[in-house]
Amino acid sequence: MKVKTVSLNRKAYHDYLILENIEAGIALTGTEVKSIRAGRVNIRDGYARPEEGELWLYNTHIARYEGGNRYNHEPTRPRKLLLHRRQINDLSAKVMQKGFTIVPLKLYFKNGNAKVELGLARGKKLYDKRQSIARRESEREMERTMKFAKGLKYR
Repeated sequence: MKVKTVSLNRKAYHDYLILENIEAGIALTGTEVKSIRAGRVNIRDGYARPEEGELWLYNTHIARYEGGNRYNHEPTRPRKLLLHRRQINDLSAKVMQKGFTIVPLKLYFKNGNAKVELGLARGKKLYDKRQSIARRESEREMERTMKFAKGLKYR
């Protein structure tokens, strides 16, 4: 299984608490696939929303393909996500609960097919973000001291 990551959404991990990950396919046009392969994509502001029994991806920017013709795609058009009916129903029910949203975490090619990893997320409060930053800094500090102590032991 060959996987090539094209885009990561690091902002989602900062702004949201990710509760569940789901892999979904995306319905794309030819010029969109070529533009994604060139790495000209931004999923940072994207989100998914259920509509009429389908799941749609909004606010993802896939740049126009420069080698395209008059049938080139619209950069921020809504894109249909390909999931099983049961998965769509489960996600729709969870999103209807207060505070939940679906955000794209990663865009990648798996065996030649474009896939997006979605995260069922709940927005972090400001104090949650501060806790995350403090925990990350303390882990870094512990790593530094362990590395320093290890270096002293061998001298």
